[in-house]
Amino acid sequence: MKKPNKARPRTPIREQQRLDPSEREGIIAREAVSFFAEHGFEGQTRELARRLRITQPLLYRYFPSKDALIERVYQEVFVERWKPSWEKIITDRSVPLKARLIQFYREYAAVILTYEWIRLFMFAGLKDLGLNARYLKMLRERAFERLIEEIRFEYGRPSTRDLPITVLEIEMVWGLHAAIFYLGVRKFIYSMPLETDVNSIIDAKVATFLGGIRAVLPAKETA
Repeated sequence: MKKPNKARPRTPIREQQRLDPSEREGIIAREAVSFFAEHGFEGQTRELARRLRITQPLLYRYFPSKDALIERVYQEVFVERWKPSWEKIITDRSVPLKARLIQFYREYAAVILTYEWIRLFMFAGLKDLGLNARYLKMLRERAFERLIEEIRFEYGRPSTRDLPITVLEIEMVWGLHAAIFYLGVRKFIYSMPLETDVNSIIDAKVATFLGGIRAVLPAKETA
């Protein structure tokens, strides 16, 4: 009588440890992204090591502290996924402003509206790790300030080099940006499915934004 096949045993930790150090580090970092997205930054490295099927001391050989591991997660998810090409899209005046904003936010949404990105950003804010402030500073410098300069140019208003950006201008751009970010909150925090495709929502929000932004722009310069 033929014996039933036995389940394949797990790869022993001894064999797993033969991985190249850079490969092992990458595996730990990627699993940490998933782990913290599920459990928040209160999640214990002991449990993360168990998921990786390695010992906690081995994990700390690659990341000497939990803070170092969180920093790696921040770099991988929030910094490295930012595309410099987005800044060029925003400032390319050979393309109509509306088309530029739509392209930027469609591409940006494709990156951030994910389970990991949204949940990590929310957990980081609740934990007050300082990661959100760092990211939002980068966002303002690389996107918001450029957007306002292009909007002013479109409507014949003074350059931001000549007249500083106003609080209301920043708030209006924040409103557009937050509305798109909130699509991810609805889906991955509230578990509320979107009733139409993201691109259609972005197109409508950009059109609405451009229709009302003039009201808060500085007055046109007089001759």
